[in-house]
Amino acid sequence: MPNPFEVKVNGEWTFQMSSETLDHYDQARLTPETFHVIHDAHSYTVRILEADFYQKTYKVSVDGKPYSVSISNPLDQLISEMGFELGASKNVSQIEAPMPGLILDIPVSEGDEVKEGDALLVLEAMKMENVILSPRDGVIGKIAVEKGAAVDKKSLLIEFK
Repeated sequence: MPNPFEVKVNGEWTFQMSSETLDHYDQARLTPETFHVIHDAHSYTVRILEADFYQKTYKVSVDGKPYSVSISNPLDQLISEMGFELGASKNVSQIEAPMPGLILDIPVSEGDEVKEGDALLVLEAMKMENVILSPRDGVIGKIAVEKGAAVDKKSLLIEFK
């Protein structure tokens, strides 16, 4: 399926869709926020209740039943797999290694207050020094690695209080 979009409904169901998949839906706009959709010989009335275009989240009703829908394109999915989700940084409670490497420096200590963008540690990977920055304001709760330690991808590095 070329360029699949991932569609999550109510945080419970996940569907892969592409432009080819959408060709199987017959739709007609009734009002700016209401559509008539036919799929597999079934007729549905779909209404957009709320839309956050930038976050790609929507609240819709299908025949009067409400649903929360989020859509991610292939780039969004790659960013998520790499651990760099946009907008999710404010909810981060721990920092994991984005790649295997060696911890060269940890300029913070447990209990330190940090601001978004402050350096938390330096990770050497593929002969490059990568400064891992704080994704949010917070207090360092636990440092789970030591200077000189080798870490794997997704290894726990730092936890916020």
